[in-house]
Amino acid sequence: MSTTPADFNTQVIEEFRANGGKAGGMFEGMPLVLVHNVGAKSGKEYVTPLVYLADGDDVVIFASKGGAPENPGWYHNLKAEPNVSIEVGDQKHDVLATEATGDERDRLYSAQEVAQPQFAEYATKTDRKIPVIVLSPK
Repeated sequence: MSTTPADFNTQVIEEFRANGGKAGGMFEGMPLVLVHNVGAKSGKEYVTPLVYLADGDDVVIFASKGGAPENPGWYHNLKAEPNVSIEVGDQKHDVLATEATGDERDRLYSAQEVAQPQFAEYATKTDRKIPVIVLSPK
């Protein structure tokens, strides 16, 4: 029996919240953040579990979508409404989402490739330059 992406995310979110910000399976040992965002078209509220990179006080997320040819929906949502909240561990924070560009984008993506080598593979699977989003405390 296969699950939908929404069902999968729900299971990860429940596990994250039950275990102080940690999940197993494919996310075992990876830093996870829950990003609360609002659909740019639908206005619906979403919670998206994502692997992240800590950069000082910032949480950095990557619109890799596993190397798919298009950006994930949450990326478009954050571009439309960058004032969001996140859950890291058992803490919730209000943040501002901005897209990193140029050398800063490249520095952060390279650091993520070192921390999580599958991100190097994602970059080779797609023709798009994977966006990097910085979530800064408000």
